[in-house]
Amino acid sequence: MPDARRTDAVLLLVAIVWGSSYLAAQTATAALPVLVVLFARYALSALACLGLVAGRPGRGAPRWWTRDEIRAGLPLGVTQAAVLIVETYGVAHTSAANAGLIISLTIVLTPLLDRAGRRGGLPPAFFAAAGLCVLAVGLLMSGNGFHAPRSGDLLMLGAAVVRAGHVALVGRFTVRRSIRPLQLTTLQTLVGTALFLVPAAGDLPVLAHADTATWAQLGYLALFCSVFAFLAQTWAVQRTSASRASLLLGTEPVWAATVGIALAGDRFTLLTGLGATLLVAGTYWGQAVERAHRTEGSHAIAEAASTAGASAGPAEEDLTAPDLNKDAVRRSAALPGA
Repeated sequence: MPDARRTDAVLLLVAIVWGSSYLAAQTATAALPVLVVLFARYALSALACLGLVAGRPGRGAPRWWTRDEIRAGLPLGVTQAAVLIVETYGVAHTSAANAGLIISLTIVLTPLLDRAGRRGGLPPAFFAAAGLCVLAVGLLMSGNGFHAPRSGDLLMLGAAVVRAGHVALVGRFTVRRSIRPLQLTTLQTLVGTALFLVPAAGDLPVLAHADTATWAQLGYLALFCSVFAFLAQTWAVQRTSASRASLLLGTEPVWAATVGIALAGDRFTLLTGLGATLLVAGTYWGQAVERAHRTEGSHAIAEAASTAGASAGPAEEDLTAPDLNKDAVRRSAALPGA
């Protein structure tokens, strides 16, 4: 029981850290250009990850990267950078609470993109949940009354779509491949650092004049919201059920709203408060429907193979048995903060 409570506490801490990342990103971009913030965040994350990789013993495996890790890490590094640039510009032009809530749409968008080109559709209940989320976003964007949505809200909506595509690609690039999370994360941070170096180069001298508070925000985004959160999430998900991990990590938008209201002075009207409630409810509902549908499908495939007299070896078993904890890691990547 103490171990279970400790695991739950770690997952809840990850959700809180990710929820607070929107305000941290908003504060950093108020002091520095967005591209400089992204470069600094990636560079600090890369240095930390490289230190961790170099400090770990080989244990019979390559210390740096395998061919599979490079093949997955390079394109995923590009898509992750695309997610962060849209998110960071978005959070700079909307409230931290709205940013954290709108990006949670990724949870219901990811299954739609993940099933593109595959047989079998999602049940009607999933689309009902998605419709509820769309209504909720409309209420959030209305602010104090129905009007044209803010540019930041639209950017966060776009970021949710881009992130859903990124998470779907994570699944396709890593399925049935031996890929180490730390090595994959390190490669992604190196790709992001390289991508933002040239666009941010002209403004990099401003970092020399950044105050202590700004550097603290950058360090928090890099070391806590990126490196710590990902590694802690991976550690905890391996020690609990997928459903419990998803439930705790899914509280991120609640923490984003809480931090925005408590520290940034974000105010919720009756309409936006209703929108926030409906969005959290809709994403939880959609996630539960998709998980149940996927699990039933996996069981049906396994039963069909058994009925047909298939004698599955280790490779075939990996194709039919649902590896829910690994899937929880992939799906929780849908909400890794700003």
